[in-house]
Amino acid sequence: MTGGVVAAVDLGATSGRVMLGYVGDGMLRLEQVARFPNGPVPGPDGLHWDFSALYRHIVDGLTEALRREPGIASIGIDSWAVDYGLVHGGELLGEPFHYRDERTARGVGSVHGEAPFAELYRRNGLQFLPFNTLYQYAVEARLADADVALLIPDLVAFLLTGARFAERTNASTTGLVDVRTGDWDLELAARLGIPASVLPPLVDPGATLGTLHGEARERIGAPLQVIAVGSHDTASAVVAVPLSTPDAAYISCGTWGLVGVELDEPVVSDAAREANFTNEGGVDGRVRFLHNVTGLWLLSEAVRTWEAEDGATIDLPALLDAAAAVTGDIPLFDADDPRLSAPGDMPARIAAVLDEAGATVPATREAFARTIVESIAQAFADAVATAGRLTGRDIDVVHIVGGGALNRLLCQATADRSGLPVLAGPVEATALGNVLVQARAHGWFGPDATLEDLRRVVAASVSPERYEPRS
Repeated sequence: MTGGVVAAVDLGATSGRVMLGYVGDGMLRLEQVARFPNGPVPGPDGLHWDFSALYRHIVDGLTEALRREPGIASIGIDSWAVDYGLVHGGELLGEPFHYRDERTARGVGSVHGEAPFAELYRRNGLQFLPFNTLYQYAVEARLADADVALLIPDLVAFLLTGARFAERTNASTTGLVDVRTGDWDLELAARLGIPASVLPPLVDPGATLGTLHGEARERIGAPLQVIAVGSHDTASAVVAVPLSTPDAAYISCGTWGLVGVELDEPVVSDAAREANFTNEGGVDGRVRFLHNVTGLWLLSEAVRTWEAEDGATIDLPALLDAAAAVTGDIPLFDADDPRLSAPGDMPARIAAVLDEAGATVPATREAFARTIVESIAQAFADAVATAGRLTGRDIDVVHIVGGGALNRLLCQATADRSGLPVLAGPVEATALGNVLVQARAHGWFGPDATLEDLRRVVAASVSPERYEPRS
């Protein structure tokens, strides 16, 4: 094995990072170079991303990365799914909309009037989420003015290199990719009035997209390669899940909790559709068969409300320690209740959901935090059980990766409620998966390295924490 260093741009719904990934001697090491905020910004026409600021942070982070490590071999970019920017004449047509903007709901009726959901599921394999890209396109007034529509990581790559591509794992979340072939479903796009011209050529993880050019090259300081990774952040995270058994489930936990198993072929049965399970593209043609559960967004929004009330920062680890000490009955709510999907006063909305169900509303913040965490854990446990039933697998262990792996209360509650051992870590799974795919593209693991080979490198580099279920 050879090795080197690459840069990973990892963009989440609340923050973004630029990381250096060091690969060599069968081991991995990450170093954070820059971290910057990200989030929704209200505008006169709805909720947007401040993409201009996000891109500036990315370029500044890459500039610093190259200053620290002049030998960087390439850059890989991953982000959240479904959102996009429209490009005309090489320029961005306004700031991209945020998937939580209420406009997305208007597209559902329009799309389903032309292609009922049962048909869509057979074609694209995706669970129903009202913000999937095809629903956004249905209400996108500027779509006809665009030369191309680019998902967020592809948009960043375009600004860095001028290349217009769509990486396949993220494209699979749009609803416009055929779940069987992995190619654009042009017949469906035509029926929905989506011009084929806005759908860029598809590429697989590991492909070289181009080299830095223009202002980006001048500012960053070198003609670095940009390599396609699993640009949907969950696709990258799943690369770095050190699956310990063939029947392991995974939970990539952050703002969302992506709960599922890895398959070779999609499952598009009526039962899978009714359970709202999705078939998203993975690296090396694998299928990420999973269910989107509202994750730590619920807790972070509650904390944000409490901090606004106090005018001071809340010590989250201390709050979770206090929550773990709460005794007695813990009321639960449906973590996927659509009334909890938008920003706002989360404690008040959860209280309304509990009250409507006849459940006791927690009287203290620590009890409220415990209810939130246990409700998320119950949703995780239910999704793990359903994944096993739909695929005929006897799930024997659950891997939690991402920021949720640091939440000891959540990990233990997931073990308790699923009745399965939980292995927590790596925390930086998304960045590690990004780095691993770049490293393999450079041949650092040999000419025929498989996904399992990459996971063995993760297993040798990270020691997950084990949580046993308590009776």
